[in-house]
Amino acid sequence: MNNRRQFLKMLSAAALTPFVAAQTKTSETKASKIPLAFSTLACPSWEWKKILDFAVLHGFSAIELRGVEGKLDLPALPLFAADRIEQTKQEILASKLKIACVSSSAQMYVEDPTKRAKELADARRFIDLAAVLGAPYVRVFGGKAESDKSPVPSDETKARVAAGLRELGKYAGPHKVTVIIESHDHFTASATLKSVLQQADSEHVGLLWDAHHTFATSNEDPEFTVGQLGTWIRHTHLKDSIGSGEDRKYVLTGRGNVPIQRQIEALRSIGYKGFYCFEWEKMWHPDIDDPEIAVADYAHVVGQCLGNAHACGL
Repeated sequence: MNNRRQFLKMLSAAALTPFVAAQTKTSETKASKIPLAFSTLACPSWEWKKILDFAVLHGFSAIELRGVEGKLDLPALPLFAADRIEQTKQEILASKLKIACVSSSAQMYVEDPTKRAKELADARRFIDLAAVLGAPYVRVFGGKAESDKSPVPSDETKARVAAGLRELGKYAGPHKVTVIIESHDHFTASATLKSVLQQADSEHVGLLWDAHHTFATSNEDPEFTVGQLGTWIRHTHLKDSIGSGEDRKYVLTGRGNVPIQRQIEALRSIGYKGFYCFEWEKMWHPDIDDPEIAVADYAHVVGQCLGNAHACGL
């Protein structure tokens, strides 16, 4: 050691090393976080302001609109009326949130011409709303008739669903909106969805991968599903449950047997750029945990630990 100045310089550098390492680790942790959203299906009793405030408080990047205060016909709500929608848009902007998806109930399997026209018209109303809000996606269902007891949809049903998607895609394209069919109902198997999406053959049609349903209903590993359908995946629904088959109960994220961490990793492996959206079905299952608990918990377990509750100490 030549002099005191060199000694102090080395001492300072040594003292800073743990700090720099900690800062680097913190930066890496922040960079690894994924963009989170939650569906308003989770909070049917919340008013609009609480939805926005809660999303911001818990670090969400977006919300998926699936009803507000229990009302599912979004285009008919005063919140989105012509004399109110600009204020609504400003409130979203001020919260620094995005609308991940505007979710309709439209079903594409319907055959009766009058009923089918109504389903398509309803989907177009949601596309119009999404366009005004700057939302990229509108969700529709393939659907299933109550009288249809077959394990998979017929070729005729798949063709009708594909035709409906193609027609809506033509309408949505000029509005800068993509129509996405959810893996749900009769349409949870990769082979079925792949057939439909190939037939639809539209750049304005894609898939909302409800990762719970492809796993629980069609017994598919997430790596397989993403391998088959990844090119069409635009948006996701994630949730956990216990049980098997259709006999399941929703539980807090990472506490069930749905491989959520693998689902997330499968999406990341294909460079998925969309939101990782929590669909907590409080609207349909009022006995499950309240959104104040479940939505906040999802933000922690998925946002910090990619769905691994054990890694979060839970």
